[in-house]
Amino acid sequence: MATGNPTGAVSAYLRQHEAKPLVRFITCGSVDDGKSTLIGRLLHDTRLLLDDQLAALAKDSRRHGTQGEDIDFALLVDGLEAEREQGITIDVAYRFFSTDKRKFIVADCPGHEQYTRNMATGASTADLAVVLVDARKGLLTQTRRHSYIVSRLGIRHVVLAVNKMDLAGYDPDTFERIVADYAVLANSLGITRVQAIPLSALRGDNLLGPSPAMPWYAGPSLLEVLEAAEPAQDDPRAPMRLPVQWVNRPNQDFRGFAGTLAAGAVSPGDEVVVLPSGRRSRVARIVTADGDLSRAVSGQAITLVLEDEVDVSRGDVIAAAGDPPQVADQFAAHLLWMGGQSLLPGRPYLLKIGARTVTAQVTEIKHKVDVNTQAMLAAKHLDLNEVGVVNLSLDQAIAFEPYAANRRLGGFILIDRQSNATVAAGTLDFALRRAANIHWQHLDVDKASRARIKGQQPRVLWFTGLSGAGKSTIANLVDKQLHAQGFHTFILDGDNVRHGLNRDLGFTDEDRVENIRRVAEVAKLMADAGLIVLVSFISPFRAERRMARELFAPGEFLEVHVDTPLAEAERRDAKGLYAKARAGQIRNFTGIDSPYEAPEAAELVLDTLAETPEQLAAKVVARVLEE
Repeated sequence: MATGNPTGAVSAYLRQHEAKPLVRFITCGSVDDGKSTLIGRLLHDTRLLLDDQLAALAKDSRRHGTQGEDIDFALLVDGLEAEREQGITIDVAYRFFSTDKRKFIVADCPGHEQYTRNMATGASTADLAVVLVDARKGLLTQTRRHSYIVSRLGIRHVVLAVNKMDLAGYDPDTFERIVADYAVLANSLGITRVQAIPLSALRGDNLLGPSPAMPWYAGPSLLEVLEAAEPAQDDPRAPMRLPVQWVNRPNQDFRGFAGTLAAGAVSPGDEVVVLPSGRRSRVARIVTADGDLSRAVSGQAITLVLEDEVDVSRGDVIAAAGDPPQVADQFAAHLLWMGGQSLLPGRPYLLKIGARTVTAQVTEIKHKVDVNTQAMLAAKHLDLNEVGVVNLSLDQAIAFEPYAANRRLGGFILIDRQSNATVAAGTLDFALRRAANIHWQHLDVDKASRARIKGQQPRVLWFTGLSGAGKSTIANLVDKQLHAQGFHTFILDGDNVRHGLNRDLGFTDEDRVENIRRVAEVAKLMADAGLIVLVSFISPFRAERRMARELFAPGEFLEVHVDTPLAEAERRDAKGLYAKARAGQIRNFTGIDSPYEAPEAAELVLDTLAETPEQLAAKVVARVLEE
């Protein structure tokens, strides 16, 4: 009996499988809306589980389940022990499944407010979002927050899954009321396509086909909507963009620039420009692991070889010379804050966009967004899970495109420079006009010339310590000794500066950061004038002292920690400030209800309990003279 060609049948099946479109979607919504149950039931009902998986699911359901003797489908997705113990999703769980029409990668995103950052991660690569709503509860704050994030990340196709209809008595009026409420929200967010489906993930109603429990609903099932979804397609007419991920130099005869095409197409002979440098060349070869290509399109991983020896580094962008992206160092952006500590304008962070990492500051919070009403609210800082519109300033210009036009060149994260934790995700909206209108003016008389005529090396002596530690006393003694020896000096004292330059600032964390930023910039100007500058400020935060240090050339900045224990500073209390702070009359007082972060590697540490101010000042002067 003929058995046919099983190898050929398998090959044909694999080719058919490879040709199926891949759709990425997320499930999101509030806590306990049934996201994990929905995915688990979908995997189960499409018969994509192996026998051992079914057996393990039955066993886990008896141990961890919430459905009595029935299978708890959420356990298919909630893989972490903590998730099973608490009955919530913590991390993003990715699952792959396929049908005859589509391949799917689904991200089950956590609903708990604490893990909103994980939801944003899952949404960043999705083509479609399934937003679940508990029919008994309607739209909740987290539903609105997730929908806002979905809209900001460019997802325009949403499935509104009104879940747990069985617990709402399969009431059509309940469904219609939720659909109407969400339509208002979607319209305000610019979400153009919403398909609403009433379902019960637990019972499988309207999951794969029509539910007899809801004859009043004549629309498609969830699986039918997913199978009809089309993955996001890059515009084939878009100009070419290649963010460089790696400079490939295996030997002296080959130098290529590897990355994944973020947009457009490229062929040998095409003229390209390297940004931000602006150097031009032509493509000589397109190299891949399978050999050279005559043409590459968006999404392909390639290595470009250029005709000329052009300086190209990781993080640069190779683009079509006739239509390059913009280059700027100041932007308007939307920001989702994910850090446990508040975002403070002026504090330096690392900004990572593609393969490029630069230093960035939020120079201004224009407003934060009320996720319930989309109202614009005044704000001086952003707290965990808050969304704001901000202005960003970078220390280097970067090539970019607005996120709406190109996700890869417009999406970024902010990283805390001390912990290396990701504290924010953002999207670039546009470059600020001042970034293009303001340029450095060349000055013929430079810092070296100004210092030479004074016969000294510019220095910044940054005295930091608690209030009452003795900073101003020691700085004043150092100033007198240096002046007596003919040095050109100037003191920037915390109290004195607050009478003029910083008189508009208070003592909140935000104002303290801005206080130090302004003083550091003034100190830099004075150092550029060739002076030795003595800065006497509490400057309680390490991040701002590091920001100040980085404004100066190596060796120009000396951090001087005037080390006085809090008890001793409070005992002295020459200005009576500690007593007022203890009595609650002064808020945000360093050492009492606002922290002081002592230096970890100061150039000088002055122990005020062991030596007199005169002795300590002499140590500082000796250090300056030996530099």
